Amino acid sequence: MREMKLSREGLSIGELAQAAGVGVETVRFYERCGLIERPARPVRGARAYTRAALERIAFVREAQALGFTLKEVQGLLALKSTPGTDCAAVRGRAAAKLGQLDTRMARLSGMRSALHGLLARCPGRGTLGACPIIAALSTPPQRAANRQARGKRRNAMKTGVLTIDGMHCDGCARTVESLLSAEPGVKVASASFASGSAKVVFDLEKIDLASLSKAVERAGYRVRSSR
Repeated sequence: MREMKLSREGLSIGELAQAAGVGVETVRFYERCGLIERPARPVRGARAYTRAALERIAFVREAQALGFTLKEVQGLLALKSTPGTDCAAVRGRAAAKLGQLDTRMARLSGMRSALHGLLARCPGRGTLGACPIIAALSTPPQRAANRQARGKRRNAMKTGVLTIDGMHCDGCARTVESLLSAEPGVKVASASFASGSAKVVFDLEKIDLASLSKAVERAGYRVRSSR
């Protein structure tokens, strides 16, 4: 974000974009998404943006750089502007994002290993008919095995309930939901501040209650019991 001295009237949209290091269309896009407020047009002259708009764009850009989606950024901004929000709510969302990134990195690592294996098998010469990469990509799916695997996954679905200490508001409950939803194998997660608990529908072949409890506790909450 570039430093720019604000005049008494504030910044034009072009000056705001320049100071924030973004394009004018990006500013307009953020307005449409509700990430920054569009100022009213005066009787004379152009709309004037305040330093608050500049700081808000900087917040959005930094959050995006850490991997947060625009929808998740909206949630962070809502927490930031809600009086009495506990720091644990923000920490929980950051922990949920870290879990998502770890899962994505593990998936990318698996893809990388698979490609390494294919490259190691390919001599790099000869006809396409003898190419192991093309052969691997062209292998037809085993439909019967896939149906059986889908049936096993359905049978492996389980509903669990976690009793959680440390949720101080509805924002904390939404944070716990985000944490649990980010875990691999979780289909549905709902949390209630009033009851101090979370209900999770998950795939036993991919995750268990102990791992779900650890995901919640990484964000600073305490799981008193799980069943």
